Amino acid sequence: MNFTVEDVSSVKKTLHIEVPNETVVGELDAAYNQLKKTAKVKGFRPGKAPRSVLERMYKNDVHGDVVSKLIQSALMEAIRDKEYSIIGQPELVEAPELDPAADFKFTASVELRPELGEINFKEMKITKTLYKATDEEIEAQLQMLRRNGAKREPIAEARPAADGDYAVLTYEGFKDGESFENTPLVENQQMKIGAAAMSNQFDEQLVGMNAGDEKEFEITYADTYVNSNLAGNTLTFKVKLNQILEEVLPELTDEFAKTMGPFDSIDVLREEIVKNLTANYEKRMEQELNEQIFSTLIERHEFDVPDIMIEYELDAILAEAERAFQMNGMSIEQLGKSREELRDQYRELADKQVRRHLLLAAIVQQEEMELTDEELEAGYADMAAMVGQPVDAIHAFYQANPDKIDVLKLTLLEKKAVRLIIEISDVDEVEPTLEDADAAEADEA
Repeated sequence: MNFTVEDVSSVKKTLHIEVPNETVVGELDAAYNQLKKTAKVKGFRPGKAPRSVLERMYKNDVHGDVVSKLIQSALMEAIRDKEYSIIGQPELVEAPELDPAADFKFTASVELRPELGEINFKEMKITKTLYKATDEEIEAQLQMLRRNGAKREPIAEARPAADGDYAVLTYEGFKDGESFENTPLVENQQMKIGAAAMSNQFDEQLVGMNAGDEKEFEITYADTYVNSNLAGNTLTFKVKLNQILEEVLPELTDEFAKTMGPFDSIDVLREEIVKNLTANYEKRMEQELNEQIFSTLIERHEFDVPDIMIEYELDAILAEAERAFQMNGMSIEQLGKSREELRDQYRELADKQVRRHLLLAAIVQQEEMELTDEELEAGYADMAAMVGQPVDAIHAFYQANPDKIDVLKLTLLEKKAVRLIIEISDVDEVEPTLEDADAAEADEA
C-alpha cells in the first residue's frame, strides 16, 4: 500500500491512498470463496456454484463489502504508520468503484488531537476582586421579597391613577371604525401602569384617570413595535377605568419571614440572603479568575482546534440549553432561531471551551495529577448540593452509570489544575470599584 499526506492544517490531514491490485484480487477471492460456502443458487449443490454465477448474482454486494474492508484496513494502516491520534471517524472524500483489474485508490480526511507540548502556566499575574454583600444589596433583596409577597388592594382613598398602580380596565381597540381582531373587547382586565403591556403611550393615557372615568384615544404603533399583532397599525381605544388597585407590601416581621421558607425570624432570613449573596460572589470571583487564567494560557499557546471537537462541544451546549428549556416547560424553538443559527451563535464559545479543555488536560498530564479518594468524595458532595439530592443518590447514579464517572473525574481534575495555577500565581487582591459593584448587582438581578 502507498499513500501520501496533504496537510490541510496541523490538525487536519487528507490521505491519498493506493491499494495494489494484488490486494484487491486477494480480498475479492476471499469474499467469493466465503460466499460460495453459504450461497444458495438454484441448479447447484451448496458450495458448487461457479464464481461466474456468483459474480453475476452478487457482484454489487461483494464489491461493496470489499471496498469497505479495503478502506478500513488501508486507513488504519496509514494512521498507525503516521502515529496519528485521530478525533472522530475518518471522512471519505473520494472513492471510485472497484475495478478488479486495477489498483484501488481513494481519498479520506482525518482530524487529529492537537499536540500542545509543554504548557507554560507559571508566573501568571491575576487580579482577584473581593466582592462581598453590602447592606444595600441585602436591603434590596428584602424589598424584592416584599414585592413578591405584595397584595393588590383597592386604594384606601379616592385619587387619580398613578404610575405603578394596577388599573382594572374594560377596553376595546378599533381600526378604521371597526373592532380590531387583535384588540377585542376585554372586561375587568388588570394592567400595571408603567409596565407597557399595551405600550407606553397607552399607560400615559391612564395616568390621571379616576375610577369610573371613560376615555377615547388614538395610538400609532411603529412597524418595528415588539408586538407584531399591533405593529404598523393606528388604533383608537375606548377605555373605562373600573377600579384602581395598589400594591400593599407586607411588613418585615418574623411572621413574614416564616412565609418565605424555613426561617424562624427576619434575622434568620437576612442571614440566608447574606449566605446566598456570598455564594454568588464566590462564583463570580472564581469565574473572573478562570477568565484571566485562560486568556493568558491562550495567549501563550496558539494551536489549531479540530472542527469535529467544536461540533461535539456545540452538541453539548445545545443539549444543555434544551434541558434547561424543558425544565421550564419550554422548547428551544421558542427562541425563534433555527438550530443552525444557534450553532453559529455559540461557535466562538464552543471554540474557547474546547481550548480550555485541551489546555487543562495537557496540564493534568504534564503534572501527573490524580484524584484522591477524598477529592472524589468531595466532588460527589458538591454535586449532591448542586442538584439538591443526598450524596447516596449521587453514588447510586454513578454505580448505575459507570461510563459517566470518567467525565466527573475529568471535571474534578480540571478544577484541581486551576487551583494549582491560582496557588502559584501572583494574585493581586483588590476591592471592587463602583463599576464592578454595579456589574455584579446587574448579574444578580
